Amino acid sequence: MNKQSNSDHSVNKTNFSTRDLVVSALLFAMAIALGMFENALPPMPTPIPMRYGLSNIAVMYALFFLGAPIAYIIAFLKSSFAVMTRGLIAGLTSLSGGLLSITCMYLLNRLSKNKASYSLLGITGALTHNLGQYFFIILIDYLRLPVLTILPMLFFTGVGTGLLSSALLRAALPALKRLHYFKRKI
Repeated sequence: MNKQSNSDHSVNKTNFSTRDLVVSALLFAMAIALGMFENALPPMPTPIPMRYGLSNIAVMYALFFLGAPIAYIIAFLKSSFAVMTRGLIAGLTSLSGGLLSITCMYLLNRLSKNKASYSLLGITGALTHNLGQYFFIILIDYLRLPVLTILPMLFFTGVGTGLLSSALLRAALPALKRLHYFKRKI
């Protein structure tokens, strides 16, 4: 009997319930739906193709309320979907931006002792997402982009899309909290 209770306890160490799994799946579905909606919008008026980052709302919610591991999983799944629908370069570009973005938002929030605002975290996430994608493109030398021309544009669009994402997340929080109550984890 003791052996069984010990093994049951070790299975439950993660505290990841069926409800958490369902909420994670819903967040992934939300990210895909927002990404598809975003594809229907006119592109940003920029010299290089840029998106609004609406699907990052789901990743931000996962990071703040489910924790970094789930946010990384959703970012990976989102990037896998991009590979299937838009090609390998788009998927890997999405993944590089997503991983850097999650890491930087997580670290900023930890350094601020959980006092960073959604706006600051959203801007940080969008800026680092843009930088991660840009550095990936430079790494594979897919586009020969002039750094001094592109970086200011990435900065301004990052601030704008970060503010948009954080505002939309705040607006969606009441509905998302009805799905599953979470205290802010980061």
